[in-house]
Amino acid sequence: MTATPTDRPLDAQRRSLLGGAALALLAGPLGAVGGIAPAFAAAPRKTVAAGPAAWGALKQIDAGVLRVSYAELGPRDGTPVLLLHGWPYDIHTYAEVAPILAGQGYRVIVPSLRGYGATAFLSADTPRNGQQAALAVDAIALLDALGIESAIFGGCDWGARTAGIMAALWPQRCKGLVSVSGYLIGNQHAGQAPLSPKAELQWWYQFYFATERGERGYAQNRDEFARLIWELASPQWRFDDATFARSAAAFDNPDHVAIVIHNYRWRLGLAQGEARFDALEAQLAKAPNIVVPTITLEGDANGAPHPPADAYARKFAGKYQHRELKGGIGHNLPQEAPQAFAQAIVDVTRL
Repeated sequence: MTATPTDRPLDAQRRSLLGGAALALLAGPLGAVGGIAPAFAAAPRKTVAAGPAAWGALKQIDAGVLRVSYAELGPRDGTPVLLLHGWPYDIHTYAEVAPILAGQGYRVIVPSLRGYGATAFLSADTPRNGQQAALAVDAIALLDALGIESAIFGGCDWGARTAGIMAALWPQRCKGLVSVSGYLIGNQHAGQAPLSPKAELQWWYQFYFATERGERGYAQNRDEFARLIWELASPQWRFDDATFARSAAAFDNPDHVAIVIHNYRWRLGLAQGEARFDALEAQLAKAPNIVVPTITLEGDANGAPHPPADAYARKFAGKYQHRELKGGIGHNLPQEAPQAFAQAIVDVTRL
């Protein structure tokens, strides 16, 4: 399922997300895996206003343990592109990216993750599990249900981690990877290591979610909480109320709070995963290299914890390029700089 890794484990969720000395040991010469590209200027962005849904009515399909709600644009015989969102975002992360790609002949699939939108568990008995392997298996099951053998993967936040896991463990399913903030595969053991106080401060919400008070607080204040994260993670992104409300509707999913809380508690080793994912997590704990063609992207105004590019470059052992976007681009890069993200999807198989 994946090549035997040669590098020691990398905790890209915590130790590597903060940069600094903990990342220095992991940074290798960029020439070994591809160069850092010149900075790309994103198109000037004014206040972002919500428009009509780019994809019209959403579709549903049973895949694995879920009935997945997803958008699909473009010709069915086009090159498939799977775009994965993160937290606290939804499929509208790709509201502009998807039609750009569909207009160029790609078949674009944008699913709501477990716990978001209309995606629902098929059984009430299935654990509401947010661990990283579970989300990756969900995405593979969706490809299987749609009859898609391989696709270009693109992701941001949780979606970047999921896309990276899929590319690492099932490279035969991945034509190319576009990942915001690079290599985000992590493991529980590395998540136990303390960071500097300043670094820990950036993960305040993770520790809040570790408490019962935090779980209740998130359940009671989902919209307010999500909006705060948007503002902190993308301090120069000017989105209007309608744009936020369009995405916030996805958090009304009855399993949303349970999935989010479990995701962050699992990272800290405070919640168990499912035994059926143990073998996959053991592979991920070895920080496997990603061998498929990859473009990583980073905005110049990302307010969320994220690693510097030279810390993860050597994890991409195939054709590789990194692009820095200028112009006040924050964490939700595909929605803030849709043209640049779409261009990376087009370019990744041409490296």
